[in-house]
Amino acid sequence: MTEKPVDVMVVNFNTAGLLQPMFDALRRAGGETLASYLVVDNASADDSVARMAQVCPDALLLSNTRNVGFGRANNQLLEHLRGRYALLLNTDAFVAPDSLAKTLDYMDAHPECGVLGVRLVGREGDLQPSCRYFPTPLNVFASRTGLGRFFPGLKMVDEMTWDHASVRECDWLPGCFYLVRREVLDQVGLFDPRYFLYYEEVDHCKRVKAAGWKVVFYPHTTVVHIGGESSKSVSELEAASRQISAYQIESELLYFRKHHGVAGLALHMLLVCLGDAVLALKALLKGHGWPAIHACWRHTKATWGLLFATRFASQPTR
Repeated sequence: MTEKPVDVMVVNFNTAGLLQPMFDALRRAGGETLASYLVVDNASADDSVARMAQVCPDALLLSNTRNVGFGRANNQLLEHLRGRYALLLNTDAFVAPDSLAKTLDYMDAHPECGVLGVRLVGREGDLQPSCRYFPTPLNVFASRTGLGRFFPGLKMVDEMTWDHASVRECDWLPGCFYLVRREVLDQVGLFDPRYFLYYEEVDHCKRVKAAGWKVVFYPHTTVVHIGGESSKSVSELEAASRQISAYQIESELLYFRKHHGVAGLALHMLLVCLGDAVLALKALLKGHGWPAIHACWRHTKATWGLLFATRFASQPTR
């Protein structure tokens, strides 16, 4: 039996209602002949596992007894890959009928391309960030505080003003549709398991580019990404969206220590404190009240707390 060219890798967490439309979209895109399906359920509290048996009985399904995070769950599937490519696809991302064929054709024709992403739009067709620059302590600070206009020439992580109709190289791509060449995975692996959630793709693309491969945005097919469904379920289950923020803060610390060193981490911490002071002053001047000011203090406190909990961003907390 001939191996199918792409293994679609799906990590599911409490999104049972999205499985049917997601797999239906894959089938309309020729998934039956082009793709094999590999799924990890990350200890969902809904009926995702039972639903998977109905929606896609031919998928390889791994069921975790606890939520191990997005990156680690994807890494569990590496030993099951058989195709020339692996496509990481979120359960809240719906491919167009031409998405698989066009992106696979592009990868076949461009052997220098290691990772490929596509044009992402929201539920109403609004363009989403699809092609990003690497985060730095300065551009994260400028974006968070809204002070980017004072840094002309600074590349922001999400730059939306360019024409999204052309193929272009970029720094990193969102993981909701993330097509990777098998040779890349054999050479540099997939995700650093220290990131529980957020920054996995950023770190991976950094390593892919360092190994000499290209990371490419391909605009000639569109994927609808409704976004945030797994994060929403975390928030509902844990009754606090601040936990999601803790995941992001921790991953950011780990990333800056890994790729910018101790000096970069120190600069990031300085800019976090300065940024929260700027945001608190803005809140005061705009009359937003004590809760808005207190939120800035909580962010600074949480960041310092996680800095110490991660032993100065040298190890994860979970």
